[in-house]
Amino acid sequence: MQPSLDAHAVSSVSWLTCAGLRGRWLGRIEFDRACWLGQDGGVTWGRRGSTVQRSAVREAGPLGAVRVAVDDAAAGRWEALNRLAEVLIEVDAAGDEVAARSALTLVAGVSGLVVRLDRHARQAPWSGPHQDSALRRIGARFSVATSGPVAMALASMHGDGRIRERAIAAMVDRPRPEVMPFLVLRTGDWVKPVRDRARSGLALLLADDPVGYLPAVLPMSLRLDARLRGGFAVTQIRAALPSAPAEVWRGLLGSGGRRQRRFVFDIVLAEGWLRLPDLVTYAETDWDVGIRVRAADAACREAVWTRRHDVLRRLARSGRAEVRVVALTGLVRVGQDREAAACLDDDAPLVRAVARDAARRLGIDAREHYRTAAGAGEPALGAIAGLAETGSAADAPLLRPLLTHSRARVRAQAVRGLRLLEAVVVHEVLPLLRDPSPAVTREVATALRPLTGALPPGLPWQLLGDARVELRRAGYRFLRGHGVDVQLRAALVLTLDPDPRLAERGKADVTRLARDGARTTWRRTPPPDLPVTAWHGELAALAQRAAAALGEDTSRMLTTWMARTRPCG
Repeated sequence: MQPSLDAHAVSSVSWLTCAGLRGRWLGRIEFDRACWLGQDGGVTWGRRGSTVQRSAVREAGPLGAVRVAVDDAAAGRWEALNRLAEVLIEVDAAGDEVAARSALTLVAGVSGLVVRLDRHARQAPWSGPHQDSALRRIGARFSVATSGPVAMALASMHGDGRIRERAIAAMVDRPRPEVMPFLVLRTGDWVKPVRDRARSGLALLLADDPVGYLPAVLPMSLRLDARLRGGFAVTQIRAALPSAPAEVWRGLLGSGGRRQRRFVFDIVLAEGWLRLPDLVTYAETDWDVGIRVRAADAACREAVWTRRHDVLRRLARSGRAEVRVVALTGLVRVGQDREAAACLDDDAPLVRAVARDAARRLGIDAREHYRTAAGAGEPALGAIAGLAETGSAADAPLLRPLLTHSRARVRAQAVRGLRLLEAVVVHEVLPLLRDPSPAVTREVATALRPLTGALPPGLPWQLLGDARVELRRAGYRFLRGHGVDVQLRAALVLTLDPDPRLAERGKADVTRLARDGARTTWRRTPPPDLPVTAWHGELAALAQRAAAALGEDTSRMLTTWMARTRPCG
């Protein structure tokens, strides 16, 4: 039996074009994630192209519905956020505190979702069946003494400051780690009584139990730090973390994103809680480059002060360039210039720069060193790069024999060196454009781009139709410097490319050209001229083939621009 819909829902569904999963709500809200048929309908929110049946949600329990709603709200718009609020209200009405706390954990686990939900609480369409968001209805049922954690969290985002203040009082009286992100959010509230109540409560909770509340408070505090009144929570964390046990900051370092880990690591370094072996371990093994650099800098500084040259040598052999350069600087500071100068052929530019400075103090001619190393049978990549950094066009004969070297990395570095020395000869590097190595092809394309006038006329178009992705990219780069008609034709061809990244690049360029061509006459700069002759028909055909990929707006602007253009001659 089909579920019945009231007249209002039927009229809404008919003009929202739910079958196409795309429509406009009162000319303002465009949604393409899912369509909603109301409480009596059989369809709830789901990803594009798939729907989630309410019966399946019921079978999964309340947390299953929350997971679906959170997943949709993570990238959805007003309707998805409103649906999430409704699901949370249903969880609160069930009276299961364990499920309620788990639901809040799911919401807080998605980056930025709490902030978006807070903004959503004070936004609504101008008119229609959903003028009031679900969050606004929570105020009528909220009670300081009896409401659960979900009701506290939702009431803290209410548009009425008195309700928000009551919700904060409930959070402080009955604190839970799951509601801490919502409490932190209110420490930057625009209403002073609300803001002061939240700040005093947060300070007391962090002082009483930093172990329980710091992990829950930190992510939201960092997100609010850049706001006008959002720095209070970060200040409280800086004050509370030093008094917390070691397992707290170690746990925070072992989890979270880059920003959270770097924030905690900076505090740990300032407090001096890490010993030299710990710093060396972080410098060598941590996955975040920011942590590695901070740890290497602290380890090398301590090694310099304590004359631990063995630590400096160990870090100077690290596989991470950012660690090697810090360790090499430390060796220079303790007077070990000769050890630093031994790294003249390092792959990293900064390491080579430090080594050249040390070699200069020792009286070693770095340029002669690079000339000798580049002429060897198996030159190091760092030696070729160093010659390009210190040499001149007169050193180009030393690099040209390397264009035919058996190793692809040597060939690519030789082409790059010739480009940096401004000694590129087209007929010498052009055969390498079809080198089996993509790295060589990329370097050749970069070297030949300023010299496209010396290339065979039809070569860029041949490359644009090649089977290899790097060759198609090279051909497109060569065509970018030509006239507007050539750029438009090449971009339309690239829009239809099977490689997604190339197709996206072509689409972006077509959109840019179409917008510039469709500009009104009152603009200061005139629209780009499109002098097409024999290509006019081909451009029109390409534009028609690429219409689906370009989208309705870009296709309309492109068609209008081309229609205003008249073939010359």
